[in-house]
Amino acid sequence: MRISRTAGVLAVSVLLLVPVVAQASSSSSPWPHSVTLTESALQGVHGTAPDATVRNVLTVTASGAALRVRLGNPFGGSALVARSVWVGLQSAPGSPALVRGSNHRATFGLRRTVTVPPGGSVWSDPLPLAVRRGDHVAVSVYAPGSPINDHTFPPPQTHTPGSFQAPGDAGADASGGGYGAFAPGVLWWVDAVSAVSDARGTIVALGDSITDGYNAFGGGPRWTDVLAARIGALPPGQRLSVANAGISGNTVSVQPNPYDPTNQCCGPPAPVRLERDVLSMPGVRYVLLLEGTNDIGGGDYAPPAPAAQVIDAMRGIAARVHASGRKIVGGTVLPMCNAAGSAKEQVRLAVNQWIRTSGTFDAVLDFDAVLRDPADPTVMLAAWRSDCYHPNAEGDRLLGESIDLAVFRR
Repeated sequence: MRISRTAGVLAVSVLLLVPVVAQASSSSSPWPHSVTLTESALQGVHGTAPDATVRNVLTVTASGAALRVRLGNPFGGSALVARSVWVGLQSAPGSPALVRGSNHRATFGLRRTVTVPPGGSVWSDPLPLAVRRGDHVAVSVYAPGSPINDHTFPPPQTHTPGSFQAPGDAGADASGGGYGAFAPGVLWWVDAVSAVSDARGTIVALGDSITDGYNAFGGGPRWTDVLAARIGALPPGQRLSVANAGISGNTVSVQPNPYDPTNQCCGPPAPVRLERDVLSMPGVRYVLLLEGTNDIGGGDYAPPAPAAQVIDAMRGIAARVHASGRKIVGGTVLPMCNAAGSAKEQVRLAVNQWIRTSGTFDAVLDFDAVLRDPADPTVMLAAWRSDCYHPNAEGDRLLGESIDLAVFRR
């Protein structure tokens, strides 16, 4: 059963009859029975916000009502002061205009402004807004002078998160007339949207650029979007939302980042961000882990990791997920163009063998077997790869379609 926008308004009206509870929970867990409709894991802090409004646009992966949005300041050295936050529905892809009547001012503990201290995050109160799977939620934030906690990456070509900017406090402008061009892949402060939903829970995909959608060129969505479409088409009672917690350049083990000595490009290592980006999200039932490529590959600022380092990190993540009462699904590491017999290829094969056979994961998705070239298993088949590390859109489609949905019924 789909949740109508009218039903969403009624649900929120009931919720707002208990303002004491709303105020107490504004910076803690969302309402019971809510799920995460979309996510954009914040990766670092880059500068200070100008006197402008950022209209962030994210695609939701399930239907729901009583929307809430989370603002994050995990990396800022000073407070994030959001003077106004508005939430509506984008009227059309590429446009800053909003659906008529959909734009609502968000409150936080019934207050219109909110201060998020360094290292913190805050959920809004429920909004009188309902969505259907595939809708584009626009979250407009005016926080001049605040540290820019962002997620910026070369985006995929469809279902692309991104943002618009307008001078001054322009969140109430539903026409979008004051906003500039769309900045694909650029999001500030908004790291999650939740809702009361008929979905039975959330899958969080914890990963690096392969999950983030880097270089997924060729006209299709990311593999997580393919998975969301498939699982969202199941009968009611079997549906799940899918939250993408991929960050390009991320590592699965705690180590210096191979690409950036400042550690601001690629997010904290997966074990460090596990609580923020996965376990704290509402409705999480399954975690899908696909990482290890950057650890094994190394870079200018960190040497290639040995197999034991990668395996220990994965084992630790799985243990924490299980301790929280959730299940974890492991994906094997894709081919990386390392020569047969080379040290890096031996590490990748050892890690994949452990993923397949250790019993650490509740289920295994053999992504390596899906995309490798039968004639040379050290590389992805040419028709399915963008470069040595990344599938193209066709490769992402194959990954998304290869996933046995039965693993999410266990």
